[in-house]
Amino acid sequence: MTRLRSAFLVLVLLLAGCAGSGAKPPPTLYQQLGGEAGVSAIVEDFAYRVADDPQLVGFFANTNIDHLVASLEQQFCAVSDGPCVYQGPPMDKVHQYMGIRETDFNRLVGKLQAALLAQGVPAAARNQLLKRLAAMHDDVMRRQDG
Repeated sequence: MTRLRSAFLVLVLLLAGCAGSGAKPPPTLYQQLGGEAGVSAIVEDFAYRVADDPQLVGFFANTNIDHLVASLEQQFCAVSDGPCVYQGPPMDKVHQYMGIRETDFNRLVGKLQAALLAQGVPAAARNQLLKRLAAMHDDVMRRQDG
């Protein structure tokens, strides 16, 4: 009888463990941004804001905008734990010698913040994305003289 009780107790504990494992994991940042459609909307909004800014648009005068938008979508997707792998060039290479100043960089971040707000991205997700992108600051600013 003791063995039967022990076996029953083990079975109950195993079943309890299985029931607890059915809990959904918290949504990824990518999911919080709205998945593919959300990231696309954020990048499009951001691109229009940059294009409408006379202090920033000049940095992109010789840029294929469709390619830039696709690269940004891929990068935002990858950095937010989405199913994408960023395949573009390294940040230091793509921004080298553009003459970007800290004020330009901060202005661009402000445009992204405005796009995130306009797209209804919750504060925690906005902050997470900005924090992850901020890790690229040094690479973007590395080769700005020249």
